[in-house]
Order: sequence, then structure tokens, then C-alpha cells
Amino acid sequence: MKTVLSDLRKGDKAVITEITEGTSTLRLMELGLIPGAELRVVAVSPFGDPIAISLDDYSLSLRLHDAKQVVIERK
Repeated sequence: MKTVLSDLRKGDKAVITEITEGTSTLRLMELGLIPGAELRVVAVSPFGDPIAISLDDYSLSLRLHDAKQVVIERK
């Protein structure tokens, strides 16, 4: 079973392994979510949507729907 970004909790670190096909795949990649990129979960809202991550030298908030498209490997 694949682990996706929406499975992570605050403080978890991961490396992106794949972006699954979907309506926002290209947009996610344009935001820097590409295979090999390292990230850290900065915050998760009380209801799980959105998720704030730190990626390279910036922060990014993702909707739960988009976070489910990002396949990761925990660090």
C-alpha cells in the first residue's frame, strides 16, 4: 500500500516518490512537488484540511484532496 502526504502528522518528514495522475497533477509539480523533493509537515488543521508543509525554502498549504495525490516515503 502506498503512503501519501495526507497520511503524515505534524513534524513528520518525507521524500516525494510520485505524483499520481489527477486533475491537479501539473499544478502540484509547478509548485515544486516533484519526485525526490524532501518535505516536512508544519501543521495540520483540526479537520485535516488543509495541510501546511515546508518544502525547500518555502511553506505551502495543500488541500486534503491534493495531498492524497502525493506519494511519499517517510524519513
